[in-house]
Amino acid sequence: MLKRLRNLVNPPAIPARGMSGVSPLLRNDPPAIERRAEILAGKNIPYTLKRSSRRRSIGLRIDGRGLTVCVPMRASEKWLRTVLQEKADWVVEKLEGWCARKPVEFSWSDGERVPYGGEWITLRVVRGLFAAPALRSGNELHVYVATGSAEVHVKQAVLHWYRCEAEKLFKERVAHFASLLGVMPRSVKISAAKTHWGSCTPGGSVLLNVGLIRLSSHLVDYVVAHELAHLRELNHSAAFWRVVESVCPDFADRRKELRAYSPCLETAA
Repeated sequence: MLKRLRNLVNPPAIPARGMSGVSPLLRNDPPAIERRAEILAGKNIPYTLKRSSRRRSIGLRIDGRGLTVCVPMRASEKWLRTVLQEKADWVVEKLEGWCARKPVEFSWSDGERVPYGGEWITLRVVRGLFAAPALRSGNELHVYVATGSAEVHVKQAVLHWYRCEAEKLFKERVAHFASLLGVMPRSVKISAAKTHWGSCTPGGSVLLNVGLIRLSSHLVDYVVAHELAHLRELNHSAAFWRVVESVCPDFADRRKELRAYSPCLETAA
């Protein structure tokens, strides 16, 4: 009875849930996300720091948004800086690569040059009473828009022309490589993906990025051969690469060259 009374007056402490038995409200954890900068390989590199209680190691990711560093919640500053300095050359090289691949911004105006087939052609904007499909004449693309139309209408006309040209090109190149590989895709569709040049579904459908129309024919052929090869090997095993090599012997060089470009179609400034 006396023991019960003592417990009512001085109840035993109940450990709070959380790290080391300490309440999350009392742990004073660092912020989960921070914007920082570090001198790496002689350059001031901004990055996003993300902390997570589930991580056990430090990971670095580089994409179109820049460098992101993911660390355990209680990672020390010394550990973080050590990893960053060890990976400094790699970080700078990858960031420069991303900058080189960023889509070029166009004004979509008369006299502007746009890429097509690995070359550059000049836009000739023709304004009149009615809009009409764009037509290529030599190294010029004549874009017909209504008088008073904004640049966005020129852009839309060029992108529509790109798509029409891509449909014709893809049909021809898919037929060529499908015959060589002895395969037949269920369908061939045009994609506008931001990060992939092409893909092949388990059901046998091939998707090819419309942005390929801007590139040289040997790069288009590599992507087409790559995706059709997946109809025989739906993976990236050694067997798959042998299939690609059978119709594209220098695929490694083409693959490396392709990395210098972004799948995204250029956007208006």
